[in-house]
Amino acid sequence: MKRFLIVLLLFSKSITAQSQYAIDTSYTVKSTYGKLIKKYPFIKIAQGNKAVNDTQIQNVVYYNDTKRMLHFDAFFNKDKKRNPGVIMIHGGGWRSGNKDQMKVLAQEITSKGYSCFAIEYRLSLEAKYPQGVYDVKNAIKFIKDNAKRFHVDPDKIAVLGCSSGGQMAALIGTTNEDLAFEDVQYKSKSSSKVHAIIDVDGILAFKHPESQEAEMAAFWLKGTYDENPENWKQASALSHANKNTPPILFINSSFDRFHAGRDDMIAILDQNKIYSEVKTIQDSPHSFWFFQPWLEQTVVYTTEFLDRIFK
Repeated sequence: MKRFLIVLLLFSKSITAQSQYAIDTSYTVKSTYGKLIKKYPFIKIAQGNKAVNDTQIQNVVYYNDTKRMLHFDAFFNKDKKRNPGVIMIHGGGWRSGNKDQMKVLAQEITSKGYSCFAIEYRLSLEAKYPQGVYDVKNAIKFIKDNAKRFHVDPDKIAVLGCSSGGQMAALIGTTNEDLAFEDVQYKSKSSSKVHAIIDVDGILAFKHPESQEAEMAAFWLKGTYDENPENWKQASALSHANKNTPPILFINSSFDRFHAGRDDMIAILDQNKIYSEVKTIQDSPHSFWFFQPWLEQTVVYTTEFLDRIFK
């Protein structure tokens, strides 16, 4: 009995250690569906199609210290040795959402010949900018370090994000190997460099004529624009676009505010002869990737782009 109590106490401490941060559950597929169904009565929550030889490993620990573990879910074809990889970043205004929201999209893209990784990262209630960016870059390093296990080609890595995750994906791709955006405490033999970006309705600039970012962005960026203009600038992928930016695909809804800065970035890419594509899903809402018929279009646009870049 005494031994049982000791084990129970240790288990309880472990759970407590992993639960000392606040979680915002306001952004879910179900809540988004409830908001959209009246205007779009034809929509259905998308379901993933897992191919016969595809496998999933849940909650792989890529970061672990005494205070926090961070995980990702891996999706890959176990019969293929080296697939291009897709790092997947969920949305939720840098405050809400979770990696499970990328499962359906990950299953669909994996079935087309890719290894996908849905990343957990620290959100703004737990840690402010740039910690979440560090987390995703650390996950990329871990995946490359363990490329054989996850059947991924470390020299063919794309980063894909949706909404605020799209903003992060663009920032991660445009700051390839920029030490100012690296967690110097994280030890790895690999770099966090990515070779393609897929930005699904994520802004490219926080302070821009098209942008309507306010409280959610300010909370993550440690202040309003007037209070902390440097963070608003440095967190904007547009500030870092140059000749070293990898090819990029923009998949956008019908709302201009969710691609603020995109056209300015494309002008920079064109000057440097870097390939880019824009796909607009007409008459679609934000968060369209959760639902059919739009998920299917998102998968087609994504895999056609990835095939062009990697295959």
